Amino acid sequence: MSDRPPLPSSFDNAEFREETSAQKFKRRLKEEPLIPLGCGATSYALYRAYKSMRARDSLEMNRMFRARIYAQFFTLLAVVAGGMYYKTEREQRKEFEKVLEARKQQEKRDAWLHELEVRDKEDRNWRERHAAIEAAAKEAEMKSTQPQPSSTLQDTNRAAVESSDEKKGGGVLDAVRSLISGGK
Repeated sequence: MSDRPPLPSSFDNAEFREETSAQKFKRRLKEEPLIPLGCGATSYALYRAYKSMRARDSLEMNRMFRARIYAQFFTLLAVVAGGMYYKTEREQRKEFEKVLEARKQQEKRDAWLHELEVRDKEDRNWRERHAAIEAAAKEAEMKSTQPQPSSTLQDTNRAAVESSDEKKGGGVLDAVRSLISGGK
């Protein structure tokens, strides 16, 4: 669509694209592999400390709790260093995602406006058909109230009904069918 907001020039050379949650998780693992490594080391140290506690080995348990603290510090250091290293890229990605969101909202709005225009057109067509049916009915009523000889009155009534049926497009049921099928 031509109403889409253009992407900022900073995205021209960057390789940003829409991604799913799984794709984002894989990308982040590739960018910062030390964070999951630190989390794994922390978990392993906790597991070993739990086993030592169950075995009543206080020396090993204390050693594993210290290892857990070191692993947590390593993980925190990896998070901070990665945050500083990828700061500009993350800001660009956030800006890119905002632009994508604005584009999606504009597309939704355009689709909604198109749907409203279609509904409005259908409504106008229905009103026009309904007005034609009412006009034919009034015309037939006016002709039937005029005094005429009895044989010609029946012929005139029959002709009025036939002409109103032609104007209606085959009757009320056909008008309803055409309304339901979208005026086709």
